[in-house]
Amino acid sequence: MARPNKIIILFAKVLVSGGLLYAVISKTGLGKVFSALKEINVFSFLLAVLIYICAIYISAIRWRLLLHDRFEMRRLFSLYFIGSFFNHLLPGMIGGDAVKAYYLYRDTRKGASAIASVFMDRYVGFSALMLLGVLAFPFGFGYFKGSYIEWILPLMVLSFVAGSFFVFGLRVGRRLKFLSGLYDYFALYREKKAVLVETLVLSLIIQTIIIFAVYALSRGLGVKVPLLPLFIFIPVISTIAAIPISIAGIGVREASFVLLFGFLGISPAEATAVSFAWYLSVAAGSLPGLVEYLRYNRAAGEAGG
Repeated sequence: MARPNKIIILFAKVLVSGGLLYAVISKTGLGKVFSALKEINVFSFLLAVLIYICAIYISAIRWRLLLHDRFEMRRLFSLYFIGSFFNHLLPGMIGGDAVKAYYLYRDTRKGASAIASVFMDRYVGFSALMLLGVLAFPFGFGYFKGSYIEWILPLMVLSFVAGSFFVFGLRVGRRLKFLSGLYDYFALYREKKAVLVETLVLSLIIQTIIIFAVYALSRGLGVKVPLLPLFIFIPVISTIAAIPISIAGIGVREASFVLLFGFLGISPAEATAVSFAWYLSVAAGSLPGLVEYLRYNRAAGEAGG
């Protein structure tokens, strides 16, 4: 029954992405969005692609700090590219995090450690995302004061803190053999606070430069977006798009851009164009992952032969 269930889940995600995209395009007009995208400054787009590749490299450094076994940076950088390729160019197939954990397990034969390191890498990234939003919130509050939007980020942060407390504080699921292995991995970091601080700082750098990538894309499209509210909006958009209810966040991301950018007086067509440009820059930056994936498979085949 596992296979049919996966098909049903995939179909549901396609419906969500398709339905939201249809709603957004119906409101914006596909022609207006494409017209805006055609006018994008090439330098701004290439800068956003370069920023994303830099973010992948810094993420690989962060992942290396979270691993107990030592790995070459080149290998972890390669695995991060593969994970990004699966996340953004093969959505709905296999998650990029699962791919990274699989290749790591293949090298170490430590399943719990591989999964826990990938989870911790993702968790620290989300922690930084929430922290950036919280720090910017008081300064950007005036952009959406009095609307229901002002409650979204606080609710997200509270949910994140509550979830962290259940997972790490109450150790929910510790009696399960698989999860107990993960908790053993996490417990090792109680003595490594310096490592956690380093990874959090790296995560803040990653999230900040990604926000600047969105800002560069907006300017490249001629959309005058103030920088400050992006430090609130991007954490919200990224968090909502990461909820596994759609295909790679498609549709959810565009609807979120239209909703939030509307408070800045930006038209739905312009907001959708920024969203598409962001996705396209990330997809372009993920393309080296295909080369790395084919190289890994070829190397595995030669080893097996």
